[in-house]
Amino acid sequence: MTNELLRALPRVDDVLTHTTNDQIPRGIMVDCIREALDNCRTKIKGEHEIASSFSVQEIAEMAIALANARLTPKLCSVINATGVVLHTNLGRAPMAESVAEHVKQIAMGYSTLEYNLTTGKRGSRTDGIEKLLTGLTGAEAVCIVNNNAAAVLLALAALCNAGEVVVSRGELVEIGGSFRVPEVISQSGAVLREVGATNKTHLSDYQNAICENTAALLKVHTSNYKIMGFTQEIEMRSLTSLAKEAGVLSIYDLGSGSFISFAGEPTVQQAVADGVDVLCFSGDKLLGGPQCGIILGKREHVEKLRKHPLYRALRADKLTLAALEASLTLYLDLENAKEQIPTLAMLLATPEALKEKAARLLEQLSAAQSAALTMPPLSENGRGHRASVLPLALQKIVGQAGGGSLPTQEFESWAVAVSPTTDFTIGEIETHLRNWKTPIIARIHKDTLLLDVRTIEERYFCEIEECLVSGTWRHQ
Repeated sequence: MTNELLRALPRVDDVLTHTTNDQIPRGIMVDCIREALDNCRTKIKGEHEIASSFSVQEIAEMAIALANARLTPKLCSVINATGVVLHTNLGRAPMAESVAEHVKQIAMGYSTLEYNLTTGKRGSRTDGIEKLLTGLTGAEAVCIVNNNAAAVLLALAALCNAGEVVVSRGELVEIGGSFRVPEVISQSGAVLREVGATNKTHLSDYQNAICENTAALLKVHTSNYKIMGFTQEIEMRSLTSLAKEAGVLSIYDLGSGSFISFAGEPTVQQAVADGVDVLCFSGDKLLGGPQCGIILGKREHVEKLRKHPLYRALRADKLTLAALEASLTLYLDLENAKEQIPTLAMLLATPEALKEKAARLLEQLSAAQSAALTMPPLSENGRGHRASVLPLALQKIVGQAGGGSLPTQEFESWAVAVSPTTDFTIGEIETHLRNWKTPIIARIHKDTLLLDVRTIEERYFCEIEECLVSGTWRHQ
C-alpha cells in the first residue's frame, strides 16, 4: 500500500500547473513543490493510516504555504502590550514618526553621507551629529559606532592597549548576550586591574593601584542592576580628578545614556561636566534613538579613536546615522522631545493619563464583546458556537523600563486584565494574541493576561479589539 501511495504522487510539473500565484517566483515555487512532495513521502512512510495519496491540489496548497512562509520576512512588527518600554526581545526603543520618515527618505535614495554640499568635495559622515552632540552636551568631539560595547572596545583598544585599566570589582558587569566587561577589556588588548570589594570601593583603592603601567581609570555605570545596603562607589568627578593628577585617562561607560534625569540616574551632560576624558553610552535605550554607540570626549582622544583600524569595522551605517541625527534634532526642544520621542513619552506618562487610556481600551473591548453576542452563530460545517466572552477588568500594575535601564525604578501603570474562562485558559488566550496577524505580545501575572497600555499606542486599539472579538476566536 505504501509503494502504491508513493507512486501515485504527482510530478513537479503537474503540481506547478495548479499554482497560479503570480507573486511567487517560479524558482521558489519549484523548490517548495519538491519540499512539499518530500514531506508527503515522509508522511506516507511514517503513517499507516493514510487511505489515499495526496491530490495535486493538496500538494499545490502545501507548496504555496511553504513559499509564502519563505518570502515573508521573519522580522515583523508586533504590538507591545507588556508595558516594558525598552523590551530587548521586541527591539527596545521605537523611533519617533518624524525620525522614521527621515530614515525612509535616506534609505530610498542617495544622500550626502560623505559629501559636502558647500565645497562640492568629500565630507565627514558625522559632521551634523557632532555639532548636535557637542551643542547638547558640551563635549569637544564625537565618534559614532554600532553599539555601546563597540564604543568601549574601541576606546580601550585605541587608548589603553597593553596598559592596565583599573576597574572596581563591583562594576565588572555582564551585559546582554553574556558579554562581560572583563572580556571586552581583554579583547581590546588592555590588562584588567580589579580594585575594591564587590560592595565597596574607595578612592584610595584606585590611588593605590596606579602605577607606571596604568593607562586609564574606568568607571562602569551599573545601569542594569544595583547593589543595595552596605555599599560605596566613587563618583565620576572624583575619579576624573584623580586620573588627571596621576596623568592617566578617565573613561566612563555610562551604559544607558540619557539627557533627562530619571530617579537620580547620571545624565550625559553631568558626565561631560565632570571632566571625563572619554564617555561611552547607547544611542537607543533611554535616549530613544537607534541602536548605536556614542563616544564623547576630549578632541585629542577622540581623534585617536577615529584613526584606529577598528573604527572602520565598528562605525555606524548611513541609516543609523540618519536616525540618530533626526532623533538628536528633536532634543533641541526638550519639551517637544518628551512628546515626540516614544521612549520618553512612555516613561514620562502619568498614572492618571494611563488609567484614562486603559479605561478607553476596556470600554472599546467590552462594547465589541457585547456586539459580538448579538451576531448569529456560525453554521458552516456544523459549527454553531457564539464568540466566547472574556472577563475584562481595569487593573493597577507596576512595571520597569527594561533594556538594562533604571533597574530599581518601578513605573506605576494601568492595564486591561483578561481572566481565563471555562472555554479558554490564559495560555490559550496568550497564544491567540501572539499568533494574530499583527502579533500582540502581552504578559501573564498570576493567571491573568495583562494588556499594559503604557506601551500600546491607541492606533492599535482596533487591532486588539478585532483579535479578541473576531470570528476566529469562536469555537471551531
